[in-house]
Amino acid sequence: MRHSSALWVVLGWVGFALLPWFSSAATQLSVNPPGAGLAGSALIDGLANGRWWLLPLLAPLVAGVGAVALPRHHSLHPWLLLVGGAAGLLWTVVQGFAIGLNGWNWPGLAALFGPLPQGQGAFGLGAALTMTAFLFQTTGGFAGLGCMKGDRFTAGAIGLVLLSIALFVFLPVGFVLSSAGDSGAGGFSPLALWTRLTAPDIWRLNCLYENRSCGVVWNSVFLATMTGLLTTLLGLAFALVAVRTGFRAKGLLRMLTVLPIITPPFVISLAVILLFGRTGTVTLALADWFGIPPSRWIYGLPGVLLTQTLAFTPIAFLVMIGVVQGIGPSLEEAAQTLRASLWVTFRTVTWPMMRPGVANAFLIGFIESLADFGNPLILGGNYDVLSTKIYFAVVGAQNDPGRAAALGIILLGLCLGAFWLQRRWLGTKSYATVSGKGDNGVPPALPTGVRVAAFATALPWAVFTFILYGMVLFGGFTENWGRNNSLTLRHYRNAFDLTWGEHGLIWAGRAWDSLFTTIQVAGLSAPLTAAVGLMTAYLLVRQRFAGQSAFEFFTMLSFAIPGTVIGVSYILAFNQPPVELTGTMAILILCIVFRNMPVSIRAGVAAMSQIDRSLDESSLTLGAGNLQTIRRVILPLLRPAIVASLVYSFVRAITSISAVIFLVSPEHELATAYIVGRVEQGDFGLAIAYSSALIVLMGAVIALIQLVVGERRIGRRTTDRLALQEKPV
Repeated sequence: MRHSSALWVVLGWVGFALLPWFSSAATQLSVNPPGAGLAGSALIDGLANGRWWLLPLLAPLVAGVGAVALPRHHSLHPWLLLVGGAAGLLWTVVQGFAIGLNGWNWPGLAALFGPLPQGQGAFGLGAALTMTAFLFQTTGGFAGLGCMKGDRFTAGAIGLVLLSIALFVFLPVGFVLSSAGDSGAGGFSPLALWTRLTAPDIWRLNCLYENRSCGVVWNSVFLATMTGLLTTLLGLAFALVAVRTGFRAKGLLRMLTVLPIITPPFVISLAVILLFGRTGTVTLALADWFGIPPSRWIYGLPGVLLTQTLAFTPIAFLVMIGVVQGIGPSLEEAAQTLRASLWVTFRTVTWPMMRPGVANAFLIGFIESLADFGNPLILGGNYDVLSTKIYFAVVGAQNDPGRAAALGIILLGLCLGAFWLQRRWLGTKSYATVSGKGDNGVPPALPTGVRVAAFATALPWAVFTFILYGMVLFGGFTENWGRNNSLTLRHYRNAFDLTWGEHGLIWAGRAWDSLFTTIQVAGLSAPLTAAVGLMTAYLLVRQRFAGQSAFEFFTMLSFAIPGTVIGVSYILAFNQPPVELTGTMAILILCIVFRNMPVSIRAGVAAMSQIDRSLDESSLTLGAGNLQTIRRVILPLLRPAIVASLVYSFVRAITSISAVIFLVSPEHELATAYIVGRVEQGDFGLAIAYSSALIVLMGAVIALIQLVVGERRIGRRTTDRLALQEKPV
């Protein structure tokens, strides 16, 4: 403990006294008075450049030195760490927000202390390192006082997750939501907030007896519920077929279930329009063959529900396949030894063990539908949902951020309701199936009715997915998709042309720059998302601490906010000191990490709920620490969750559009933003060709992730799996 405390104390002093406190010298030139020179460390800046408000940080740093200097096991050691670290972290944050480029940001302080001769810029490397040191000093103090059973790793992990969520979720969302009660004169008005929250078009129910649309809340809830049910049903069917049957084309089936998640959502919408739109292929065929007049039925609830089910079923499948793989065969064998039929075994043993996965898959599908933006924008028609209403309130002709903020508050309420219902359904029962005992069983065959239902559900959907993506791939090789279907390679040459010049290979295609940036952003954000998500899942499932339910809800907060609002909120929050990231690659990575983190958390929670605590306890009893237990015991059993987290975070980093459309810059343009630009200019061929290339790229990366991570194997394995799984045990 003393060595760890000493390390963070030293790093705190390094950040304060040696490293640049602010982000760049260019910024400092604009905030320093003439003759003050460039700002360096906080110590130099406070003494030489007149920024006296940085010098009080010396007190918590000295307190850290005093804690380290005390004798071993001294009672004041944890208190000095806790008080000093918390005071230093609080002072750094408060002075950072209170003082901006031009002096005081809060008028009350200016009246109290008078004007400042200069301001300050955004936090830099020194501030970041010092704040990190203060954070871990604080959590180390809590652990020293006996919190979290005295485990510094657990206390530090909780503190790091909470601070990250506060900075990259609460802070930006707070900038948007604070305007929900804006009176129009720069103040807060409860009446304005109530008026926005109770607007008639939000809660209207006269659609039940009039031929008009329901309120946007009821539209969103109905669509999200139907999407959650359909995606969970399809994900379960695919998981059962892939894991518990002898279906020979499992590899093809897995590929088809993953295809929708590796495709930009608006491409699926365009393909659906070209199939079922008024002049679509299927629509015209039905008109010619059966005399059914063309219509616009695809625009509205049917079209949005269809595309959302296509887009989000793979997420449910990735969650469910890990749960189905984790069911211990010995439990089902025990039921059959007691003469239970296949159906009774499935109903009383298999199905209850899958409840965490079903609940998590539905929750993810429900919230994904609420937050979806691209599909309702293209196919919504007159069927309004919260995400599009928020988008048009922010960037449309309304220009009413207060209304957008009020709708965002309602959306958070819906997320909280879904989270509460999920907890009520799961209850406090144990779903552990992987214990420390040996498990050499072979899973019994599925009941005939369940097997037939799984095939009848999964295979037609797989065929439909195959046709849809055949249309997408075909469109990249046509001159003008839907009008002139003559074959051409022009779109691929325009996007990915390569030539030889005087100095070697030239990336002449128009799409190369955005593709390289996208791969770099996705490659950095995917492992960060998986690491933060699985660490949070470990804290939720394996640890018990005060405020755990609130902590779990906070981790899901970013998932409940539409991507458009997340993007706008990041611009508002990080376009000014103390955290200035707009226009950098860092803001793209952070937005993607904290936007996609909840899926990684839910996958980890679903998988970890099946691992018995006796494994952890055995490891700890043998002298291993929590970190070693996680690395050598838990992580090997979490391979399905790791694959799900890496795959989802990587492909969402590439296909995300609503959250990053406001954050891209000419220097850092992403593939989806480039594709949207092509669609807006009517260049559908190049957009589809680029999307096809992304599908191939992400398919290769998914295969690589599964190869590197591997599968979790429980129970006996034989070469003749088909014979063993099709015959009752």
